[in-house]
Amino acid sequence: MAKDIGIDLGTANVLIYVQGKGIVLNEPSVVAIDTQTNKVLAVGSEAYRMVGRTPSNIRAIRPLKNGVISDFDITQEMLAYFIGKLSVKGFVSKPNIMICAPTNITEIERKAIMQAAEQSGGGKVYLEYEPKVAAIGAGLDIFKPSGNMVIDMGGGTCDIAVLSLGDIVTSQSIRMAGDQLNQDIASFIKDRHGLVVGEHTAEKIKIELGTALKVDEPKTMAVRGRDVASGMPKQIEINQNEVEEALHDTLHQIVRAAISVLETVPPELASDIIDRGVMLTGGTALLHGVDQLFSSYLKVPVVVSQDPLDNVAKGAGEMLERMQGDDDGKKKRKKHGK
Repeated sequence: MAKDIGIDLGTANVLIYVQGKGIVLNEPSVVAIDTQTNKVLAVGSEAYRMVGRTPSNIRAIRPLKNGVISDFDITQEMLAYFIGKLSVKGFVSKPNIMICAPTNITEIERKAIMQAAEQSGGGKVYLEYEPKVAAIGAGLDIFKPSGNMVIDMGGGTCDIAVLSLGDIVTSQSIRMAGDQLNQDIASFIKDRHGLVVGEHTAEKIKIELGTALKVDEPKTMAVRGRDVASGMPKQIEINQNEVEEALHDTLHQIVRAAISVLETVPPELASDIIDRGVMLTGGTALLHGVDQLFSSYLKVPVVVSQDPLDNVAKGAGEMLERMQGDDDGKKKRKKHGK
């Protein structure tokens, strides 16, 4: 029997959960291609190391932008490579796949994601919305008649949703998250210090110095890049409060989106959220002080989930197991003539 798999098809990373094993794969959503032959040279971590460092005939492509497929063929090849790497296919059957997407995707984007999963070697393919799956992966019981609010901050999108009775009551998805923050840092360093830095460097700065709030004793870091004026290599020093300045506008747009979701919530659910607070998930939730920033504007408690990077993949796996349990229950009831 093939084991069912849950896939978090993220703009920055792909995570795969295999039934009974947990998360077995976590690799960057990058594919390196030889532009002369159109052949795939590397996928995942190996391809990510090539970003910004390739000769002219090799391109490192991110086939997903803002949480949706921008290059269908390459997404399919990437998924097929990852699924093949797992060796979860049974001798007879194909694994069922639960794949996750942002809440604001169009019908065409939805079909494209499902088709990519089917053609990469899946059996039945189910598609679920990211905030719902992330909430389950973060340990929230969304199946009761009470309100839960989750903010899933990924690489390409930020999904904000209020859930009750196993479904989304109100939600908003904005196409700015971790990748946008990397761009903000690169733009800030170019404008303020006249230094051009690559994607890797910007991400490293975000991970080491990223903060949503100003700090009293900011940490500093040496940053190397290319001088805008002379074109020569140059090193500067940057501190945490400068990074906060760089990230400020994007983070506040996400906060505004969260406020507008809260404003549309039915009063009964709003009172549940005051009691339970808001759950932050996704890689961007790891940013220093981001929970305090949300809490100060939303006026409710805000908590970062235990493993924010893994919540979507874990939740997808749990939902598959839940569906299988429901199917088994139906079969048993049929058998006993109920």
